[in-house]
Amino acid sequence: MERRNRSLEALSQLKFIDTLDEEERASGLQRWVQKYLLADNKLDFDLEFKDLQILLELYYKNINFMKTFNSNIQQQMTENQKMRAFLQNS
Repeated sequence: MERRNRSLEALSQLKFIDTLDEEERASGLQRWVQKYLLADNKLDFDLEFKDLQILLELYYKNINFMKTFNSNIQQQMTENQKMRAFLQNS
């Protein structure tokens, strides 16, 4: 029963995180992964098939979100470095 409760909690938290704005969502996903995936080093969820499908859809949707978010952050950092170099040379 404990594993089931933990799985339902993970699903509800992932649903909530999916509603947040970009920066809060990214930090929320980081905390979610540390709590539910890195603690056991496995995807061990005890959910009904329908709930498991929702969890998987959110999981992969958020992987794509994190890839895009990281790409945007890297681009912003590059632009900031270029601006800093320009201002130092002025």
